[in-house]
Amino acid sequence: MTAVQPPEPPADCQRCPRLADFRAHNRARHPDFLNAPVPSFGGLDAQLLVVGLAPGLKGANRTGRPFTGDWAGDLLYPTLVDVGFARGTFRADPGDGLELIDCRITNAVKCVPPENKPTTEEIKTCRAAFLEGEIAAMGHLRAVLALGKIAHDTLLVARGLRQSHYRFAHGAWHALPDGLILADSYHCSRYNTNTGRLTPAMFQEVLGRLARELA
Repeated sequence: MTAVQPPEPPADCQRCPRLADFRAHNRARHPDFLNAPVPSFGGLDAQLLVVGLAPGLKGANRTGRPFTGDWAGDLLYPTLVDVGFARGTFRADPGDGLELIDCRITNAVKCVPPENKPTTEEIKTCRAAFLEGEIAAMGHLRAVLALGKIAHDTLLVARGLRQSHYRFAHGAWHALPDGLILADSYHCSRYNTNTGRLTPAMFQEVLGRLARELA
């Protein structure tokens, strides 16, 4: 059987005019950045999908790999290595040789938004055009880690579920009707870690539980 391939946004995707304009603006200022929709990282045969919000301006929008080049990746990737979902040494560079194990990383919105804040319509557009197809293509998917409430809500809408039935909270563990596990974590952003809202121990506890469940 031929594997289902998810839809991928073209480099000049125009579905969200505001995001397309912002990419063009950044291309003029930073011609050496990717300045395009950031592709997911990891295989479609993974059991775990990590869903973030959107690429960071000088992180994934620059490097072309999710959570690479900004603060969030400094917590995400070493923790994935620690619990067995990745191997290698994270150096905030797509050429660092880091490999994901039974894990794939994507974002609810593929393009960098102004002020790191996508609009409701942009989230809806990207979900319908790309995220839903990506999830459908993951034939072995058993769990999703939502980094933040927007990722959590987006996943629920993609599965046709009511957000009011599955409340977001750090460390929450939701058994969805289709058998999928939805695990929640605060986003591993600089703000959350600097304020102590999310500590490395808190983050490792969530990913550790997922590693044990999927072993």
